[in-house]
Amino acid sequence: MSQYLILIYEDETQYASATPELFGEILQEHNQFAAQVEQRGVKLLGGAALQPTGTATSVRGSEVTDGPFAETKEALGGYYLIDAPDLDAALAVGKLCPARFGGVEVRPVMTFD
Repeated sequence: MSQYLILIYEDETQYASATPELFGEILQEHNQFAAQVEQRGVKLLGGAALQPTGTATSVRGSEVTDGPFAETKEALGGYYLIDAPDLDAALAVGKLCPARFGGVEVRPVMTFD
């Protein structure tokens, strides 16, 4: 088994104007996603949602600035860490991951032996 990160990139302005009902729907989608992962022989190791990019602080060398590293329409909003038998299984799980206002990136975690 190998570890993969599923990085969720979405347009966070959609969340800024979302109703409580919409938040509830999205939370339910993520709960369903977590249940589906285990059914595919993939282990969900963890995950979290991130605060909006306005709360970010970037550090480059000794320079510290407010805000994200780059301004884009879609920002990293959360992630899941999974343990999957191979990339194909990780991609199948990535396709299930809710990202109503964007998409996901599946990336292998580097190992050092």
